[in-house]
Amino acid sequence: MLRLLLVVIGYLFGMFQTGHFYGKIKNVDLHKSGSGNAGATNALRVMGFKGGFTVFFFDCLKAFIPCFVTRMIFHGQPMEYVYFAWCALGVILGNNYPFYLKLKGGKGVAATGGLTLALNWQMALIGIVIFFSIAFITRYVSLASIIIACSLSIMAVLFSMPAIGWIPVETPQRIEFLIIWIALMMLMIWRHKGNIDRLIHGTENRFGSKKKG
Repeated sequence: MLRLLLVVIGYLFGMFQTGHFYGKIKNVDLHKSGSGNAGATNALRVMGFKGGFTVFFFDCLKAFIPCFVTRMIFHGQPMEYVYFAWCALGVILGNNYPFYLKLKGGKGVAATGGLTLALNWQMALIGIVIFFSIAFITRYVSLASIIIACSLSIMAVLFSMPAIGWIPVETPQRIEFLIIWIALMMLMIWRHKGNIDRLIHGTENRFGSKKKG
């Protein structure tokens, strides 16, 4: 029952679509502009740096707050990281599938950044370096997003090992935590399935280039 409650709480936070509401303030419909996605990347392309940063920041924040508070409430208890994971699941579901927008949400990249920061700051820092390095070198934000999803999955496995202990989840709860966390990363990759197809066929748009027809 507590797991379900945490998913619901996470969903309520996650379904706040920053790009949708910020676009309304600026008289811009991100769902009908650029790539048609209300995420930070499209906001950056359509509304510039300020718009992109605003969407990214608040999408991170909406994920960070409920997950960090969940950890603080259950801090030091055996289920701390399991309950964190269930709340994180709710956040991503709300971000990706908001009911009031006919389940048309974002891809969860910025929100995942907030989740990771709430989980472990070292992991978040490494993730930032990987993401922006790939994005800068290739100019494919989608490729950077896919790679970071895989990287965060691997890091969660490694950092939750007792020998490293950066994510000190106890062994009996470690499997449940990892299953949920890796499922969230795989969902982010799934949300980029269209981008993956374009990357394979060489038609994906590089950041800073004009959108291909």
